[in-house]
Amino acid sequence: MKTMSRKLWIISTPMIGALLLFAATASAHVTIAPAQSAAGAWETYTLKVPSEKDSPTVELDLRIPEGAQFKQYEPVYGWDVTADGNKVTWKATGGGIQPGQFQRFTFTVKNPVSPGNIAWNAYQHYGDGSLVQWSGEEGSETPHAVTSITEASGSEGGHDHSGMSADHSSMSDHAAMGEARSSASVSPLVYAAFVLSLLALALSLISLIRRRRV
Repeated sequence: MKTMSRKLWIISTPMIGALLLFAATASAHVTIAPAQSAAGAWETYTLKVPSEKDSPTVELDLRIPEGAQFKQYEPVYGWDVTADGNKVTWKATGGGIQPGQFQRFTFTVKNPVSPGNIAWNAYQHYGDGSLVQWSGEEGSETPHAVTSITEASGSEGGHDHSGMSADHSSMSDHAAMGEARSSASVSPLVYAAFVLSLLALALSLISLIRRRRV
């Protein structure tokens, strides 16, 4: 029994090592999140760039997929950003991304209007002059990131109008409450006017009776 356990341990150890190596390699890929978004929507994407080599990452070129439109980016200290057509470049002004570190870059894109998968090709430049092209298919050593563009539901052009409906509902409720309050505030005035009218009528009758007696 002990011999069998030792054999299983000897066999499983290399497998565990291979799995750990695969996980480490996969986690070191350049990625873009979210992995799913609605057609025609303005989506804020996050580009995550790790440094895999002993040399720092000093530049990252990203190609915006066909049908998508680059709109805005979030400035990151120590990096200059330029956009030229479908190419967006982050270039380090300082030390860049050091070995064992990663950097996130956030930007906004208007998604394609048609559902489908879009691929983000990225080109990672290192300080030693080497280049890693993250433009391969899924399953390759350097795969590109992929986002699934789905059909927009319940709205046109990827914009959600549910909030607008809620606002209109709230406005109607406020208007109804205002009318109720107005009615409540007018009612005492109506009663007061009615009482004053009765008093005026009574005084008129008393005055008329006194005149007849005289």
